[in-house]
Amino acid sequence: ANVFAIESFMDELAHASNQDPVEFRRRHMTDPRSLAVLNAVVERSTWWHQPREEGVGHGVAWARYKNTSAWCAVLAQVQAGETLRVLQLDVAVDVGRVVDLDGVINQTEGGALQGMSWTLKEAVHFDRQQVTTQSWVDYPTLRFSEVPALTIHVLDQPDQPSLGAGESVQGPVAAALGNALFDALGVRVRQLPLSQDHILQALNETS
Repeated sequence: ANVFAIESFMDELAHASNQDPVEFRRRHMTDPRSLAVLNAVVERSTWWHQPREEGVGHGVAWARYKNTSAWCAVLAQVQAGETLRVLQLDVAVDVGRVVDLDGVINQTEGGALQGMSWTLKEAVHFDRQQVTTQSWVDYPTLRFSEVPALTIHVLDQPDQPSLGAGESVQGPVAAALGNALFDALGVRVRQLPLSQDHILQALNETS
């Protein structure tokens, strides 16, 4: 939640000052490894610099997990309307010395999809007395048909200690999706999940 809030606000500041969101972040970064993951994901992406079609938005976010573990930067491409469809996710991650490359990629892919599910779908409902969500039937999660094209870029740092990779990506994924939604529709959804109801509410409030 902290990363979603911080990186959403960074995006708002960039737009309010008429600055590119990537360049805005670069100007305010002093940590070289933070800058490295951001540069890597932007430079290696095959779609980030392509012209956008109508209704398609791009979003960026980054974070260092709990300020002690892996660095991660995410680019998101979405098709937005009353609902949000994720087309592409590019992720760059720095976990220090890479011991098992496949393991790092797998952890990052899994974390990205979990972050997508949290951001787009998952919510526990309750009334004044109790939780009303009872099972997986009424607790929505991401489906295989909703999985986007996913590209992971791992930055190996052989001279640095190995760091945990398991949960570095979820926060930046959430923020990148919210920022991409804003890029596509021009409205900021501040409440998760980025569901149809919340998107329509934001659109109605700005109309």
